[in-house]
Amino acid sequence: MTDPNEQQGPRIGKDEWVARHGDNRARRAGIAGTIEERLRGVPWWAWLALFTGAVCLLPLGVDSGYARRIAFDTVIYMLLALGLNVVVGWGGLLDLGYVAFFGVGAYTYAFLSSDKFDLHLPAILTIPLACAVGGAIGLLVGLPSRRLVGDYLAIVTLFFFQIFLTVTNNGENLFGTDVTGGPNGIINVDPLGLFGRELPVSTDGVFNVSYLYVALAAFVVVYVALRFADQSRTGRAWRSLREDPLAAELMGMPVNRLKLIAFAFGAAIAGLAGALFAGLNTAVFAADFDVPTLIIIYAMLILGGAGSLGGVILGALVVNVSLELLRTPDHATLIFYVLLIVALALKMRPWAWLAGVLGGTLALGFVVHAIASSAWPRGVHGDPTVGGNLGRALDHWVLHPSSPRVIGNMAFVALVFVVLALTLMHGWRQKLALVPTLYLTAFVWDNRLVVEPSITRLILIGVILIVLMNARPQGLLGAARVEIV
Repeated sequence: MTDPNEQQGPRIGKDEWVARHGDNRARRAGIAGTIEERLRGVPWWAWLALFTGAVCLLPLGVDSGYARRIAFDTVIYMLLALGLNVVVGWGGLLDLGYVAFFGVGAYTYAFLSSDKFDLHLPAILTIPLACAVGGAIGLLVGLPSRRLVGDYLAIVTLFFFQIFLTVTNNGENLFGTDVTGGPNGIINVDPLGLFGRELPVSTDGVFNVSYLYVALAAFVVVYVALRFADQSRTGRAWRSLREDPLAAELMGMPVNRLKLIAFAFGAAIAGLAGALFAGLNTAVFAADFDVPTLIIIYAMLILGGAGSLGGVILGALVVNVSLELLRTPDHATLIFYVLLIVALALKMRPWAWLAGVLGGTLALGFVVHAIASSAWPRGVHGDPTVGGNLGRALDHWVLHPSSPRVIGNMAFVALVFVVLALTLMHGWRQKLALVPTLYLTAFVWDNRLVVEPSITRLILIGVILIVLMNARPQGLLGAARVEIV
């Protein structure tokens, strides 16, 4: 029998979604959920102060100029991710030409503070001008695009990006004038200077930490400004625009104006990052603003959580630091195997199957290595690509042929087909087939991928994104969307 007090249908005059909001919110259970709720209760300014203090203290504990330069680059990426978050995370506009605004800021600084046109304006004036020029061009790009959405907007912004690349790469003879220097770029750009004092890029060959502090100060200003913008009427209107442009327009919001403001804000922040980038490198080249840079910035946004200011900062930290760690085979191999095990642990249930798959893969490797040592000695006479204890362990488990390039290429092609076949299987057959697939993956990694760091870095970042999107689709700090079904 049914409870007469239980509501069987929708209640007239009451918003059912609002009434069930507490039930609809996705919460983690147990200790993880408690920790997450406590961390969310910490005020944003406390997190900002903690992060700023940690970065300021970094040079005291790290003497390496390389590590300090990586910290500077990471702050620049944070600025870029914050700007892209305005356009994509808040405005919901798929801007594929964002890196062009980064280049516009760098070239603006180079035009106004270099020997190119014999203009040597102080950085305190050039940097705001670079922001203004970036914002103005963003506004111009947004004007013809304000009525476009989705794929159409992406095509238009990608076309603008291609125009930028074409002009900068062929600008050594633009209307008979050398404007951008073409592939050779613009050199002898003035370094940053404050209050009439020039900041040298390096001191005794060591990166000048003052550049890190300048970039950090710019980051703090931008972050605080965006935090207030997020809590303003414009910020709420941006998020409404992202969720449903038609509904936002029906509610009386100036949709076209909001798009233009988002484009201009994002482009201005990218222009600021470009000016700081040009001041540090004292040179600007068209190759610095390419498609891989765009992919990396989008990876930071997606990984951290689009729409979350703290999320994009965390995404920039994870992605940029990971890319630097992946430059060496030892670090890259360690990260690869850790990611592989973590992915299996997240997706495979029950735990007995996980132990069986891992144990079966290890056993298969030792068996294959023992057979190859007797039947095919050339298959184990190659040089391992990883040193240390990990390299010695892998040398007794993974085959290292004396001619790994050709065999590695064929194994890579075979791995693609094996993975495709694996997706068509289900149940115990898929789990059993996973054992040789994992060993083939390890073979391809050790003999082919790890020796190509420029390609492997992007592949591993893609793997990190795939694993995270399966475990947490909204990103590390992004909020899960509640949909009415």
